[in-house]
Amino acid sequence: MSRAVPRSRKLLALATGAAALTAPLTLVAPAGAAPTAPAPTGAGEAAAYTVTPLKFTVRAGGRSCAVDADLYRPAGVDADHPAPAVLATNGFGGSKDDGSTDAIGRAFAERGYVGLVYSGLGFGKSGCLISLDDPETDGRAASRLVDFLAGTLAADDGTRTDFVARDGAGDPRVGMIGGSYGGAVQLATASVDRRLDALVPLITWNDLAYSLAPNAADRATPGVFKWQWANGFYLMGEGQPLLVPSLDPSRINALGCLHFTTDACETVRLLNSGRLPGAATAKMLAYARGVSPVSYLDRVTAPTLIVQGQADTLFNLNEARATYDRLRERGVDTRMIWQSWGHSGGRKPGELDLANPEGSYVGQRILAWFDRHLRKDAAADTGPAFAWYRDGEGGYGTADEVPALSQELYLSGNGKLVDDRAKVAWGSRTYSNWLIPTSHSESSLAGTIGLPDPRPYDTPGTYLGWTSAPLTAPVDLVGAPRATLEVVSPATERVQGSGDAADKLVLFAKLYDVAPDGTKTLVNRLVAPVRVPDATRPFTVELPGIVHRYETGHRLEFVIAASDTAYSGNRGVKPVTVVSAPESTGTLSLPLVRGRVG
Repeated sequence: MSRAVPRSRKLLALATGAAALTAPLTLVAPAGAAPTAPAPTGAGEAAAYTVTPLKFTVRAGGRSCAVDADLYRPAGVDADHPAPAVLATNGFGGSKDDGSTDAIGRAFAERGYVGLVYSGLGFGKSGCLISLDDPETDGRAASRLVDFLAGTLAADDGTRTDFVARDGAGDPRVGMIGGSYGGAVQLATASVDRRLDALVPLITWNDLAYSLAPNAADRATPGVFKWQWANGFYLMGEGQPLLVPSLDPSRINALGCLHFTTDACETVRLLNSGRLPGAATAKMLAYARGVSPVSYLDRVTAPTLIVQGQADTLFNLNEARATYDRLRERGVDTRMIWQSWGHSGGRKPGELDLANPEGSYVGQRILAWFDRHLRKDAAADTGPAFAWYRDGEGGYGTADEVPALSQELYLSGNGKLVDDRAKVAWGSRTYSNWLIPTSHSESSLAGTIGLPDPRPYDTPGTYLGWTSAPLTAPVDLVGAPRATLEVVSPATERVQGSGDAADKLVLFAKLYDVAPDGTKTLVNRLVAPVRVPDATRPFTVELPGIVHRYETGHRLEFVIAASDTAYSGNRGVKPVTVVSAPESTGTLSLPLVRGRVG
């Protein structure tokens, strides 16, 4: 049964629930307020949309899966007056019925788009196992919903569509939008179905191997387990049959995992074991990358507007950059925005508010993207190639390219970070790890469950730092810094060839902002975990991308630490020595768009 919703109601705020794992977008309204949005055509025109619950049975991943969906149909849209469609699904742990996902359907229906919002496989009342947005499972299921929008597939009750704009027989004009888990599925779907006309993935991943066990020095070497984030999602997924009771046998894995595919479950179990033997680890990496955009972007042709969060320790800005670079290399129409918020919070006033698109930069960009590619409005301005939120200044900076590395600093033996190799003093310094973590960047799930999180810290003797002189003018950093390092660790050298990657040296690189009073800020609590490929050779570390202004009088401090509370650490005690001399020392390269250090 359909239910009519008057267009005259007011949609007061469409924002992200970045603190909630389930929410790529969240509708927020004061008590008593009713949602509305501007009409896509003449102002003041009374209009409505209907919402029709639908069920689909589709084949995906070798199984028959039930898909629970809602169809949003604007008033006046029919076979003689078709409209383009927007397809969306939930973030991890959510469903079509949570406020964040339902808000997408409402927002676009109120703008004249046909909306189809569904619960992802394994969530809500949809069937089958959680398969981490596998193209051959989640992508194929979404492709069948595109068939429905094309009018070539009926819902289980016989409902068909003949009111979606088409580019040809069986080819509906359709875009996708959603965040996190609802972001990667767009790329997965586009890799198996070229009928998609536009994508807007928000705060999502490029490579799950990097996301869950990052190695900022070498992605071919297994990384450092991000145990807090990974286990939080694992427990949320395993609890789905309890959170949403269902007798659907397709939601249960009888091979040891409760609700995930077997490969997904085995990956988490291997990482939790603390052991990374060669064959098992190679299989794990192959699986994690096989269900990730990094492995199938070469099949994606749909124009893509990537929106990633600066405050995101789960899927950092480097993930978006990797997707952006690969799509653009192939000539795909691609833009990228680095907004303020991500999975770690950080939402700033005025961000992504579709109640007032003219006052929301990201909202304007999203609407213009769909206007251009779905409504075929040649006048719609899809904006610059790259944009970033500027904290403190407000608004967005823009550029035709992502800023390049533009200044190199040197790690001096006396603990200084200097701008000239000739200023490097000879020196040798050592730190050692303990058998428990001695540095803290974040409690990954603290914001999600409303708990306080201690400030980042490093315990003396378990880290080394290099600090610049006070800045004489502000410096703006936009992008991912890069460090080159060489360490001496005899304890590591004795075991690193054991065949178990867990025996390699682990360290964490990060960049602080040190105020004149000595207060230290770890920007967005971001760190670069490293499992050193070979402790006898120099290695390069790509730090997480940041957008940050270092004010006059502040100093930059580059730190390598032995451990971090949010990650697995070293097996055994492995002291590390760093030697510096003018002719041979570590470096730190910065992508600066304003000012200079030193």
